[in-house]
Amino acid sequence: MVKFIPGILVALRAAIAPFLLYDAIDGAIGVWFIIGYLIGFFSDIFDGIIARRIGVSNAGLRQADSWADVCFYTCIFASAWLVHREAVIAFRWPLLAVVFIQLVWWIVNLVKYGKPASYHTYSAKFWGITLFVATIALFGFNYAGITLWTAIIAGIIHTLEEIAMTLILPEWQHDVLSIFHALQLSKE
Repeated sequence: MVKFIPGILVALRAAIAPFLLYDAIDGAIGVWFIIGYLIGFFSDIFDGIIARRIGVSNAGLRQADSWADVCFYTCIFASAWLVHREAVIAFRWPLLAVVFIQLVWWIVNLVKYGKPASYHTYSAKFWGITLFVATIALFGFNYAGITLWTAIIAGIIHTLEEIAMTLILPEWQHDVLSIFHALQLSKE
């Protein structure tokens, strides 16, 4: 039964996402939004830790984790549009830059591998932390200054690293922690 915990955590995050968006439909959020966001965020941290610890981390689980992240943060972004539209508009160009570079990353991966990458790099973890801080600042404290800028910059740096990794790695691999690891793998 323990071997199913990482998959359950991934599914939980994907399942929570539309409920967060539903909570924001009326232009405001309740305490359940923050609680749901925290559950989703911590499920993202612990699914991989538990999977590696009990030896069930595999390509399928890691890809499902990536898709759950896309679903989760797409709903967070849509919720931000509904609840904090002025902040989204104020940061529209940097936010569009992150979306654009993420699309480039997806295209590069689809062209090279025929599927999205699932590297789970250190820079992705850092970006996740900055997104957490920015999301709590925005929804919890109505603040979108340096925290959002930090998340945007971290997202751009992370995505550039992963584009470079895709260009370096000869074949699709999951759980490649950094560009340095990708360089080592490409030499093997």
